[in-house]
Amino acid sequence: MICQACGNPDPEVFHNQSGVPTNSCLLLSTRDEAIDFPTGDITLGFCANCGFIGNLAFDASLAEYSDRYEETQAFSKRFVEFARSVAGSWVEKYGLVGKHVVEIGCGKGEFLVMMAEAGIGSGIGIDPGFDPSRIDSDAADRITWKADLFDDAYGPLDADAVVCRHTLEHIPDVSTFVARIRTAIGDRKDTVVLFELPDTLRVLQEAAFWDVYYEHCSYFSAGSLARLFEHCGFEILDLSLAYDDQYLLLEARPADTIRSSAVDDLALLEKGVATFTSGFGAMVDKWQARLADIAASGGKSVIWGASSKGVSFLVAAGEHVEAAVDINPHKHGTFMAGTGHRVVSPRDVVDIAPELVVVMNPIYLDEIESDLNRLGVNAEVVAV
Repeated sequence: MICQACGNPDPEVFHNQSGVPTNSCLLLSTRDEAIDFPTGDITLGFCANCGFIGNLAFDASLAEYSDRYEETQAFSKRFVEFARSVAGSWVEKYGLVGKHVVEIGCGKGEFLVMMAEAGIGSGIGIDPGFDPSRIDSDAADRITWKADLFDDAYGPLDADAVVCRHTLEHIPDVSTFVARIRTAIGDRKDTVVLFELPDTLRVLQEAAFWDVYYEHCSYFSAGSLARLFEHCGFEILDLSLAYDDQYLLLEARPADTIRSSAVDDLALLEKGVATFTSGFGAMVDKWQARLADIAASGGKSVIWGASSKGVSFLVAAGEHVEAAVDINPHKHGTFMAGTGHRVVSPRDVVDIAPELVVVMNPIYLDEIESDLNRLGVNAEVVAV
């Protein structure tokens, strides 16, 4: 066992889970299929040398990325506003008007279309789960879509920018992946590389068990992300937190001489690992007890957010949860991997009449409370 970011041997194992659904964004049409869904193990290892955290038990053959994969957050007004602001900011900051952009892991393609609407001249979007029926913008005419995984076949990358959002955390051999991008860019030293992914330091500090799931086999802090990119031949231009400090935004360029960005957070990460280890069980117990108390008094609870966070929450603490609510209409009538909870629309919450609504991401609290008020649902709304 070695660190997949720096090659350091023997990462420190600090967390183990078994029986974890190997996918949490697939659309599953029956409860039996969901309950019987394949499972795997999570064995998180912390590298004291670079700060990278990876699932040492991850088996890539168990992960499915296909047209059944429903990862988009584009039905949330809050998320769309954020994504559009990032797209516009990057186009302006790096002079990408009229330029060519490649997005690796483009999902359903919304973000690359936003960049096109902000002024890029052309683009290529690469993702095995891409669905052309989801794109409705004249700007998309300037984009070529590849329903495929990114590999060496896409090099050299003749691009002014390479974008990769919420994909690196799904890659086990992160050093190979980032080095492949660096090799594909070649001598184009003016090509900017723009990444977005979750910040793991927050997950550790909050013992947020709902943010640990099988598909996320790689976990980064600002420091470990910077060290990986510098190790692979990139100079960090900017590295910041966004979206209520949930996401890391990294901006970099290829460089022959790398100056360290000096993001020294190893001590914070070590402390965070200890906090997560000691707090994981207590956090699960807390939610199990609260939901059990409501059920014992005859009440019902639902979670809001039928995606990866929701799957992890339900697997660990969802015995007394009635259903999972989601605003994405493509999920309605499907079932959650591992537990078989049904996915319902916000309007269905009226009939369920829950006493408690558990929001899987606090950034959507205002949006969800507004929906519930509009529907006339009187429930306590809390976020994990």
